[in-house]
Amino acid sequence: MKGPHNIWRLVRTGATFERTGAMGAVLEALEAPKSVRVAARVLGWPFKWLGLRGDPSTPPVPRALTALGPAYIKFGQILSTRPDVVGHDMAQHLQVLQDKLPPFPRAEAVRVVEREMEAPLDSRFSEFSEPVAAASIAQVHKARLADTGRPVAVKVLRPGVERAFRKDIDAFYLIAWFVETLSPSSRRLRPRDVIAHFEGVVMQELDLRIEASAAGEFAANTARDEGFEVPTVEWFLSSRRMMTLAWAEGVPLSDLAAIDALGHDRKALAARVLQMFLRHALRDGFFHADMHQGNLKVAPNGDVVALDFGIMGRIDEYTRRVYAEILMGFIRKDYRRVAEVHFEAGYVPADRDVGEFAQALRSVGEPIFGMDASRISMGRLLAYLFEVTERFGMETRTELILLQRTMVVVEGVARSLDPEINIWTVARPVVEEYIKENIGPKALVRDLLTTARVLARFGPRLPQLAEAALLAQSNPPRRKERSPWPERFGYGIAGALLASLAALLAAQF
Repeated sequence: MKGPHNIWRLVRTGATFERTGAMGAVLEALEAPKSVRVAARVLGWPFKWLGLRGDPSTPPVPRALTALGPAYIKFGQILSTRPDVVGHDMAQHLQVLQDKLPPFPRAEAVRVVEREMEAPLDSRFSEFSEPVAAASIAQVHKARLADTGRPVAVKVLRPGVERAFRKDIDAFYLIAWFVETLSPSSRRLRPRDVIAHFEGVVMQELDLRIEASAAGEFAANTARDEGFEVPTVEWFLSSRRMMTLAWAEGVPLSDLAAIDALGHDRKALAARVLQMFLRHALRDGFFHADMHQGNLKVAPNGDVVALDFGIMGRIDEYTRRVYAEILMGFIRKDYRRVAEVHFEAGYVPADRDVGEFAQALRSVGEPIFGMDASRISMGRLLAYLFEVTERFGMETRTELILLQRTMVVVEGVARSLDPEINIWTVARPVVEEYIKENIGPKALVRDLLTTARVLARFGPRLPQLAEAALLAQSNPPRRKERSPWPERFGYGIAGALLASLAALLAAQF
């Protein structure tokens, strides 16, 4: 981890940050102590001439990261989802990062495809274009299937990208060690854990089978969503280093002139993008976490088409219910209920005062709801909410941070299509629908039925378990006080059976 390569990478990173003017911005955003500031300047300033220039038209931090290469670009994109680490302002700056890089030659892509398919290219594809898009990890070619003639998109990993990322990740660990050593107070931000999170995300993106699986799951979840499409995965033409999807015709959601020329209703598209994101997050607990304009198209029939499934978010059912109740509480301005939900979920320590917390939440909601409808932001509200909850002792929940960050991006997409959109008016029916189906008597019956199904799996073993409990009860351990566990266990079995019976009865009546 601390070899010559990594030390050189550390020096080059510092020099590039100095040369591009990014060093001061980063140290300020991280509230770095004096020891780190001095060390960073010592590492960067004397070697400034070794640093990379980057694109002067880009803001300093994105400029430095882009100049340093694919791993740094991807790291910046991941950090843009972690305002709890870099601060909200820096997270916003990092969101402008684009990983558009020069493509590698078509001939190299062909070699990758033939090696992965263990067959000549023309046996699988009758056409295979030059690159149509290139990013830090892979690039995309338009192709046509040899057997059916259907157009497809073939995503191919950059040759040697795994090794290059592995080297840079090792250098990131050295930088994290360096920061933690010089500033023990920085450990509250867990720099090495942040690098480990980045490593996990990138290692998944470097295996295109995982992205294909995400696309397949997302397509299955959204198959009945009217006005929304996910390209079909060609499983037999996908592997670790290549992925094949149905080709998606359409215009990018960022091309407003083309959307207008084709006669699509931009207001309807804006509402659909926002509502679909919320529906996927709440209903499915699995959502596209990189829904910027570059990953969304408008099909000729007006459907919204999602692309690029490298970054997906997942939240469990309980968290979804909590999230929905929090949103509905704010929509209704019921700050007391929002506070109670936080306490019921265990997000805020029980020794805090519910009334004081509700008062703090009012300070979050009222200024936002007092804005003009076109400026009301759900993402901004969640950001303020996390600041308040942190003051009341709530620990950072990374799944909600990712949700909040994606919400900001989706709101930006919606407003670009319809500057006058009222985010809360559009969101309300989706949240209300979810609450109706998942919170209350109907949800309780469904939960009981699920519990009964789980308990039913133990049905064949219940006689044995009951017999073992009775034998243990009639033959208590010698020289020790008889354990009350068998008796409790027997009560547990009886309780489980009663719960199952209650659930079945509820289902009938």
